[in-house]
Amino acid sequence: MSYIIAEGLTKQYGSGDAAVRAAADISFQIEEGEFIGIMGESGSGKSTLLGMMGAMNAPTSGRFIVDDIDIYSLGQEQRADFRREFLGFIFQSFHLVSYLTVIENTMLPLAVVKAGRKQKREMAQDALRQVGLLEKAHRLPNEISGGEKERVAIARSVVNEPPVLLADEPTGNLDTKTSREIMELLKRLNQKGMTIVMVTHSPDCAGYAQRIMRLSDGKLVGDNSNIRSLDQWQRKERKKESLPDQNQAVAAGSLLDG
Repeated sequence: MSYIIAEGLTKQYGSGDAAVRAAADISFQIEEGEFIGIMGESGSGKSTLLGMMGAMNAPTSGRFIVDDIDIYSLGQEQRADFRREFLGFIFQSFHLVSYLTVIENTMLPLAVVKAGRKQKREMAQDALRQVGLLEKAHRLPNEISGGEKERVAIARSVVNEPPVLLADEPTGNLDTKTSREIMELLKRLNQKGMTIVMVTHSPDCAGYAQRIMRLSDGKLVGDNSNIRSLDQWQRKERKKESLPDQNQAVAAGSLLDG
């Protein structure tokens, strides 16, 4: 059974002639450890879908299941527990608290976790270490760059080690070089086993995903393996396979020279 299952997810606002369907009968399955990119024009339903996947926006109809848990059959408190234990969120706007230091911002999701302050600080330090910002743990948000703020946001989203990471335009406010650094970081998190679902307008960022889901007018109109990602993987595998032959050729050349 797939790790994440969406069955006929529909979100409608209003009723009668004024009704607007932001999402219409969306169904898909995601395996544990996948990296999914969601693309589509503005107003296509990407953020609506991500909100439903984040247990924050109940569908009008349909089911959403994660690890055999039917999310919208849970009560509000249980859904809050689910979000805390299963999900990490990265937003286009960093949403850092200006008067808290980097490490204090990173510790925010741990406020409701049953653990001592020392353990929480160690968890935050580990998350900052993963994103390369441990040395700036005691700076305020206005003392770090935009790329570093996004890395703090990522550290905050993974500090409680959630199995699923939802990212809404994580590089939307960043330049090309910094965007690439953030995507490489997300790639490493995925390689460690984290399931990532990312909304993006950027073809370059989408190239890091293993699979692309395309939305249009609230409907899922495409769901395909990412050819660019597969090509990159295949090239790496072919390069690995060719290394023994190259090494043998070098060794043979050395013998001939001798």
